[in-house]
Order: sequence, then C-alpha cells, then structure tokens
Amino acid sequence: MLDINLTIDSDEVSVVIKDFIKTYVKNSGCKSVVVGLSGGVDSALVALLCKEALGKKNTKCVFLPDETTPKNDFKDLDLIVKKLNLSCVKKDITLLVHDMSKNCIVKPDKYALANIKARTRMILLFEYANMTKSLVCGTSNKSELLIGYFTKFGDGAADIQPIGDLYKTQVWELAKYLGMSKPIISKAPTAGLWKGQTDEGELGLRYRDLDRILFGLERKMKIDDIAETLKIKRSVVERIKNMRARTQHKRATALIPKIGLRTSGLDWRSPVQEG
Repeated sequence: MLDINLTIDSDEVSVVIKDFIKTYVKNSGCKSVVVGLSGGVDSALVALLCKEALGKKNTKCVFLPDETTPKNDFKDLDLIVKKLNLSCVKKDITLLVHDMSKNCIVKPDKYALANIKARTRMILLFEYANMTKSLVCGTSNKSELLIGYFTKFGDGAADIQPIGDLYKTQVWELAKYLGMSKPIISKAPTAGLWKGQTDEGELGLRYRDLDRILFGLERKMKIDDIAETLKIKRSVVERIKNMRARTQHKRATALIPKIGLRTSGLDWRSPVQEG
C-alpha cells in the first residue's frame, strides 16, 4: 500500500518556482507582477517568492478588503509587509461591492455575493496590472484548484499560478522553510467572504486530510485503499473525488510550474480519468 507522504524538498521547490516566475515574466515582455495580498500564508508566500525572483520594486502587492474582511487580516497584513519588506497598496472595495450587488439582475445570496467580491478584486488587480505593464500573479494552491475551491474568473483568474502545484500542507512547509512568521503559517485559512467563514469549516475537512486524499487520487489509489490508509470514511474520499470531477470546468489554463507527478491544468485535465 502506498505511503501517503507529502514532504517536499523545499530548497529545490523554491528554486523551481522562482526560476519559473523570472522566466515567464521575462518572456511575456513584462518586468513586474501584481499580487493580491489577503493576510494569509498563500498570498504571503507568493509575494515572497516573487520578490526574491524579481525584486521588491517589481513585486506590486495590493490589499483589497471589504466590510467582512476579518480584523485580524489587517494586523496580519501589516506583519507580512513589514516582515517580508514588501510594498503594498490598500483599497477598500465595500462600496464597489454594494454598487454591484444593487445592480444585479437577481439579488445575490451569500454565495453569489462572495463571488462578486472575488471578481471585483480580479477587475482591480488586472486594471492595475494593465496600467503598470505587469502580470497578475495568482495565489491559489493545488488543494483549492483540484476541488474547485475558488471563484471562477475571480481569485482563480491570473496570468500565472506559482504555487498551483503545491498542496496546502506543502505551502505551510515551504513557508516555514523560507522563514515565514509562525502566526501567519498557523492562522486558520479563510477567504473572509462572510462573517465567521473558514476554509476548513466550509469544506468540513482539515487540509491535512484533504491533501492526503487528493495525493492518493493523484497516485491513482483506489478509494478503499485511501480510506483504509487514512483511517477515514469511504464516503469522505468519494465526496472529494466527486468535487474534483464536478469542478473540472473551473480550472483555468494558467501556466503552472511542474513539481508533482500530476499537475492541475497540465496532465490532470479533462476528461477526468479514473482516480
């Protein structure tokens, strides 16, 4: 039975990703990237990798909070910017989201409004990139991409996705290796799209379990074998597998640096194969 071990060679992975960022940006004819910071570990890690690849001047960070953004995110953002020596522009999008919501064809519910927020941020990030001749650098990880846990044409929209082949637990591992502050790494992941929202609460599963399920599926393990290895219900593994299949349409074609055995958008694409 396959040993489900997600440990990475952090030194090698960081080199691969930074080389990918540097090469792709150069080949595009641009010099800089725009990164949407959230106060969480994913965006902080991406910003750090971009800064090390392109320099501080060419890593343009943007923080776009609204009325439901957790207060801790503001404090954590300041910690990230100071600790990593980043430049960051801040702009509240509450009024923009309200105007969009009021002018919708159908009044949005909580989930549709969350997508509006993500797409509003996408518009501003791409506009900023247009005006600064930059690329938009996404911050989605492999766990989110594989189960469709992102807004299509929102936070899933980007020119490149540097950590798109790293599971969430591997993101934590790389962030720790690169000296990220412990409070940022240990912080409960949340998109802050409504009050009290957390990723693991919404998914009903810890990232450490989710990642190992996805890793097993990536290796084409049978559902029963994954369930037995992880000591988890078969129905949970089936649910994750079905989420991956149902959300195939959401996975964009943004180029991702190859790190794992099977990579979302490169060799793990439609039609969905067994496993």
